[in-house]
Amino acid sequence: MRTALLLLIVLPCAAIAETAYITDNLRLGLHQAADTSDRAFRTLQSGQELEIISRDRNYANVRLPDGVQGYVKAAYLVFEKPAKLIVAEAQTANDKLRQELDSTKAAFAAPAATIASLEQQVAEKTAALDNSTARLADLTAENEDYQDSYGQYKYSLPLKWVGGAMFVCLLGGFLFGLWWIDYRSRKRHGGIRIY
Repeated sequence: MRTALLLLIVLPCAAIAETAYITDNLRLGLHQAADTSDRAFRTLQSGQELEIISRDRNYANVRLPDGVQGYVKAAYLVFEKPAKLIVAEAQTANDKLRQELDSTKAAFAAPAATIASLEQQVAEKTAALDNSTARLADLTAENEDYQDSYGQYKYSLPLKWVGGAMFVCLLGGFLFGLWWIDYRSRKRHGGIRIY
């Protein structure tokens, strides 16, 4: 009866395979004997993953990932990954992310230079546009002044034109007067000039 009861207790433990790890900073011997009284045939490092086949209070029958089986002291087994493995995995993930970041930076270096060049061109074009807008405002104001002046002097003539026309009229009138006097004088005196 005791054997059957012990078998019923041990069998469910043997059927459930759990994954465990060797605790931090430890070297644990793997033995052939169930009580680990023999000499260890293999040394396991901290963080070594192994599968528990069966376990009692003091010892555990384990299987390594390469299929080797043996016994270790159960007190040194933990069911959470040791900090050493977590740190190593985090460093590996960090290195992978750093490589991805470097390759992404390298991939975006050429477009970044193009973007910087385009931003400089946009700044130059914006400055040119501002200058053109200011020049347009000046020309618009000047045009409005000319239109106001045109409205004021719409029906007037420039002084030079008026002065020139008066001079031409006076000269023409004087010359016409001379000719008229000469013509009348010759007609009166039979075609002879008397002066």
